[in-house]
Amino acid sequence: MKRIAIAIDHLAGGGAERVMLTLAQEFVAIGHEVHFLVMKDNADFIVPESIKVHTCFVGNHAKLLRRLRLGSAVRHLKACIDNIESNVGDFDLFISNLDLTNYLMVHAKVRSLCVVVHASVEEELRRHARMGPLAYFKKLRAKKALNGQRLVAVSKGIAQEIITKKRLHPASLQTIYNPFEFEAIQTLAQAEPSELPKEDYLIHIGRFVKQKRHDVLFAAIAKMQQPIKVVLFCHKPDKAKALAREFNVENRVIIKGFEINPFPWIKNAKALVLSSDFEGFGMVLVEALICNTPVVSTDCPHGPKEILTGALSHFLVPRREPSLLAQKFDEVIVSPPDMNNIEILSRVKANEIAKQYLELCD
Repeated sequence: MKRIAIAIDHLAGGGAERVMLTLAQEFVAIGHEVHFLVMKDNADFIVPESIKVHTCFVGNHAKLLRRLRLGSAVRHLKACIDNIESNVGDFDLFISNLDLTNYLMVHAKVRSLCVVVHASVEEELRRHARMGPLAYFKKLRAKKALNGQRLVAVSKGIAQEIITKKRLHPASLQTIYNPFEFEAIQTLAQAEPSELPKEDYLIHIGRFVKQKRHDVLFAAIAKMQQPIKVVLFCHKPDKAKALAREFNVENRVIIKGFEINPFPWIKNAKALVLSSDFEGFGMVLVEALICNTPVVSTDCPHGPKEILTGALSHFLVPRREPSLLAQKFDEVIVSPPDMNNIEILSRVKANEIAKQYLELCD
């Protein structure tokens, strides 16, 4: 039995959080003990009682994060981990996720640490450079903390970027795909939400942030020939609705907030669509394929081209091309691809991914 700590900013409704919750549940299922070390006390996901959750910064200590007093925050986190280990025993593996947590965990100098890289380093730095020098410096500082660390990239594209750009110099680097619990997804997909549209629709799932390019999505919807609607799940529905009005497509979209179980919506859609400028892997693409739902995606760095291989690659579209995206939206509705023998599905099963992580234990 291994004792594993998964460190992460919080358990709000993001992709990295879902990945780690799936991984944690699989670790428990095969007989290991899992603890979440969350920096901030906010959560959308329900964590099973079999997984312990420790909030590291609460009360007055939470101010250390808000004021970015990183030196004091590192010392507090180290003391917090020492206290947890004195009660439950030493951890055999620490798995760290997201920039703030990665910075703190690296500087806390915990043993047997691996850091998961969930997104393109170069694309994130490029985006923050446009936000100004201070934003860029903070992001660069977070990324430079990964030097000398054992890194796990969630796609081959991210790993190759790290190797070729040579911005980071890890102690080791390997690719481990995100884990998926097929039976759980397929069971959840059988639910019948009362709000599920009766007519045909496409679906898009993604936070309302620049990276997801809702502007490109709405521009593509405006150019479609097929008159079906597009359902969107995002964390800022009011802002998404305002942008939809700007593109004059508010009558073509159904915009909803965070959904704990999006799988019935995915299963019943004609296709899932993704319009991002960049991804780390593209979890929602795999989830759609597990639900036997076709996918149209931008060929963005990184992930989609590793997921949509063979005949599915026909529905990869260059980034920032709403006209081409609209054409594929129309095409997938009337002529969907063969959904049999999808290669990626044999490589992302949770049990196999958990075993790959366990090999990282010292």
